[in-house]
Amino acid sequence: MASRQRKQDRKGVESGAENNGSMRKCIASGQSFPPELLIRFVVGPDNFVVPDLEERLPGRGFWLSADPDMINTACARQLFSKAARQKVEFSPTLAEDVERLLVRRCLDRVSLARRAGQAVAGFEKASIWLRKSGRKGSVILEASDGASGGKEKFRRLAGDATVIDLFSADELGGAMGSERTVHLVIAPGGLADGILRETQRLAGFRKTPTVEDDEPEEPEEPEEPEEIDEIN
Repeated sequence: MASRQRKQDRKGVESGAENNGSMRKCIASGQSFPPELLIRFVVGPDNFVVPDLEERLPGRGFWLSADPDMINTACARQLFSKAARQKVEFSPTLAEDVERLLVRRCLDRVSLARRAGQAVAGFEKASIWLRKSGRKGSVILEASDGASGGKEKFRRLAGDATVIDLFSADELGGAMGSERTVHLVIAPGGLADGILRETQRLAGFRKTPTVEDDEPEEPEEPEEPEEIDEIN
């Protein structure tokens, strides 16, 4: 999955959202999708609409496609108030707020993977790990503003593994405790699965910028002479 929104089967269904098994209805489009492609909102005790990214807050949830246009439409047309059958308030920057929350959730998981020894960063180290440990189940992150030449080389190594390019080199570097990171591999497991879920939703908010071919790669740390251990 790249940063452009994935093409999904968005055929709507007639029944209501929260009683429709694994499907939820977007209150802006009227169509139903799996919950991993939507954002849940609830009305708090102060009658203020808040995003419930964990999908655990009490109360009736209102679902919107993970797309800023749908969120802005819901705000402009007062769809939250209509769905709640009462007057509710919401942030004037609700779509931007949701994007920031999604980015934070994704990068927090990258940081957790680093601390757990389940992440390898840098072109050389990540390439060695892919060749040594394989690609099945791995999640590969590339900086959206990285040099296209290096990214193409890395994608060839990735094969059919999932590649995500929704974050800048500075964002990935911050999650990895460094200044810039362009190439990053997350080992298979729960953290990788969580990153995949969150980035499915974030993909509706972010687009890939145009990158010049001569943009420099991030500086690589000197490689250790010994073989790199597998990430757990």
